[in-house]
Amino acid sequence: MAVFNDRATLSVARRPGLFRWLAAMALCALAACGGGVRKPPTGTPEPDKFLFDRGSEELTKHHWLTSREYFRQLVDTYPQSQYRADAKLGVGDTYVGEHSPESFVLAGNEFREFLTFYPTHRRAGYAQFKLGMVSYYQMHSPERDQTETKDAIRELTLFVERYPQDPSIDEGRARLRDARDRLSQSEYRVGFFYWRSRWYPGAIDRFKAVLASDPQFTNRDAVYFHLADALVKIQRPAEALPFYEKLIAEFETSEYLEETQRRMTALKAELAKSGASGSGSR
Repeated sequence: MAVFNDRATLSVARRPGLFRWLAAMALCALAACGGGVRKPPTGTPEPDKFLFDRGSEELTKHHWLTSREYFRQLVDTYPQSQYRADAKLGVGDTYVGEHSPESFVLAGNEFREFLTFYPTHRRAGYAQFKLGMVSYYQMHSPERDQTETKDAIRELTLFVERYPQDPSIDEGRARLRDARDRLSQSEYRVGFFYWRSRWYPGAIDRFKAVLASDPQFTNRDAVYFHLADALVKIQRPAEALPFYEKLIAEFETSEYLEETQRRMTALKAELAKSGASGSGSR
């Protein structure tokens, strides 16, 4: 029976990035040792095509390991094959299919290598899209660390900018919007915490930062509402009014619409009265 050093084990456990990398390497080693070599039958006219077709069939059946064995055999054995680049993508797809933190690391490696070796390939856009999705699948909730979200935004932005004609462009744009919303929601919640704690200057700075970095944030109605409220609370009503007006103008439906309309009407009346009083006193 193996005896592990408790102190070393605890050290690894406290470093999740290292643990993920070690787990991915272990998974890779296990796959290499546990799977059998998939070879085309002797005398097969087009052995590389045979391997590619079998790998593709197993991929559609979600037999990830078997599919990967066929694709890997093609990649390693037939460097001049016309199917080699597609098989390389197939290897990445099998790792994505396993849908685990460790397999996502390995999938990302495959897609990055593809883009390095085949930057002008007809399926380079697909590889870039999948590279973005590897991070997208690992995004955390807004309350947690957003490193993967930022990675997804970076890779999907490259995809949208470089491959506007790719068949996956609509999905890529939608996933990019999702990722940006996730990051903006994370930032908004920090501002909301400040607002709820009545630290209005901090809330204002955070809300304005969200609007500056992501003007199309799907939930910006909440940002407008709480930003305006925070400005009113620190006696800056004239600055608050445009944000209430934006909410009314940009959202046909919102949980804040009715209250915003009421506040905007009262605020305009207050500002008009203040202006009249000021002019009368001069």
